[in-house]
Amino acid sequence: MALLHSFEKQGNFLFKHRGIVPVFVFAICSPILFLTNPIEHYTFLDNCWKIIIILFAILISISGLAVRAYTIGTTPHGTSGRNTDKQLAKELNTKGIYSIVRHPLYLGNYLIWLGLLVFLMDIPFLIIVSLVYWLYYERIMFAEERFLEREFGDTYLNWSQKVPAFVPKFSQFQKGAIPFHMKSVLRREYAGIFAITLCFTIVDYFRAFCICTPHTFGDYVRISGIVCIVMFIIMITLRTLKHHSHILESEPNRD
Repeated sequence: MALLHSFEKQGNFLFKHRGIVPVFVFAICSPILFLTNPIEHYTFLDNCWKIIIILFAILISISGLAVRAYTIGTTPHGTSGRNTDKQLAKELNTKGIYSIVRHPLYLGNYLIWLGLLVFLMDIPFLIIVSLVYWLYYERIMFAEERFLEREFGDTYLNWSQKVPAFVPKFSQFQKGAIPFHMKSVLRREYAGIFAITLCFTIVDYFRAFCICTPHTFGDYVRISGIVCIVMFIIMITLRTLKHHSHILESEPNRD
């Protein structure tokens, strides 16, 4: 099999399982945390630097969520769907965020994970996971672009030559025709937002309890835990509204 076809086949396989594979990869890489001793790195820092790094990490993840939210909230049906069975594109979207980057959802995903990796404060782990992430999504992006090239021909090629794949080129932003639609974001992103909140909380509690053994109930109450509980309630509320009401129904041209 030619390398071109091999890459595409691998990309299509990873595309179908793109919701599960990243978690699996993260779990496989996790033992590295114990080998590099991130707790030691954390306790070495003074409180001021800890706060700065923690806030910076959270900001990175929020920026990733914002990229995903803007993409989903301003793109029509058929261009940013969550289909997993096969590649799908009813039209080629070249405006809005797609005028500055070809794969904004994958960029958003990386920023979300990058924030968590910075929060871990473990540089070797950050580098390894970033490399694995790139190899993983490179295959998916390759398969998607092969499909779009066959589907839209020269129209796609002309657009792809001007727009970078992963690093945004903000100077060429063109406003899209569809205004931002918050309901589309709320329908689709509540689970992902809770998942990353839970990851931050697990790391925070793991690190806190490795440094200091809890003795009272108050030791178990941390800001991350409170935020996680609030996000869980919001997630359940949005899920209920999505499945048992019409409040979050999308417009006709939305997902």
